[in-house]
Amino acid sequence: MNSFEQIFMLVAQVPKGKVITYKLIAQKLNIKDHRFVGFALHRNKNPHQIPCHRVIKSNGELAEGYAFGGKQKQREMLKHEGVLFTSNYRVNLNQCLFMI
Repeated sequence: MNSFEQIFMLVAQVPKGKVITYKLIAQKLNIKDHRFVGFALHRNKNPHQIPCHRVIKSNGELAEGYAFGGKQKQREMLKHEGVLFTSNYRVNLNQCLFMI
């Protein structure tokens, strides 16, 4: 299984109402640069099966370059799933972080 497939498989496990960070994914899969995770997710051809909107920065902020509509769309999707925010574009990691 290649790195993209491993990333997609891990992201597919994140339940509604939870988020995971690029950094945590990279650490779990022994990927040296967490930006590679973002690179892989930009090539996600099935966002309904691989919920890449649930992947955020390690400080809780949404990434500027969400591939499927920008960070406002990502925020809307997360709020709809019950993700809590501490500010407009920062997720409450204390309550919503999915630990793998």
